[in-house]
Amino acid sequence: MNAIDNGKIQEDDISLGLLLKTLAGEKDAPLVFYYDGWPVKPGYHITEVKAGQFSGLDCGANPEAWMEIFIQLWDIDEGDRTHMPAGKFQAIIRKVTDYVQLDGSAKLTFEVSDGVRPVQLYCAAMPVLRAGAIHVTLSPRPASCKPRDRWLAEENSKAAACCGPQPATSGCCV
Repeated sequence: MNAIDNGKIQEDDISLGLLLKTLAGEKDAPLVFYYDGWPVKPGYHITEVKAGQFSGLDCGANPEAWMEIFIQLWDIDEGDRTHMPAGKFQAIIRKVTDYVQLDGSAKLTFEVSDGVRPVQLYCAAMPVLRAGAIHVTLSPRPASCKPRDRWLAEENSKAAACCGPQPATSGCCV
């Protein structure tokens, strides 16, 4: 049985490649991540970037395989520092690629901690340029049942195909 690619990006879940592409034209803009409703402190650090290739078996006994990139943010405030410019973030990622192969289309996960609370996992939404800064909202990465997720996606596709361009009188849309 072939492994299923579970690295598909959801709407609220961008890839590293998309993040870097979005930052490309805004090198001097401060990069501000938000999690749990608050912005990271101006002195935040990227403490680790790692890439992993994963394989496993889901709860429906389906083999799964995917690539994932983890960026660890240490949410601290160090004196009079400002939020990291987008260009510095890009330079850090470029430096990592000297040593680690990063697939720009891989699932992107942020690990965030303030050094006191445990590391928590987040996915990133599409960056937004607002008031001269780039804002990236991080949402907690929830657990999911992959067979159920696939079934729901299929049902939504069927409904969209059925109810799309056809008139409601066709009996397809009820």
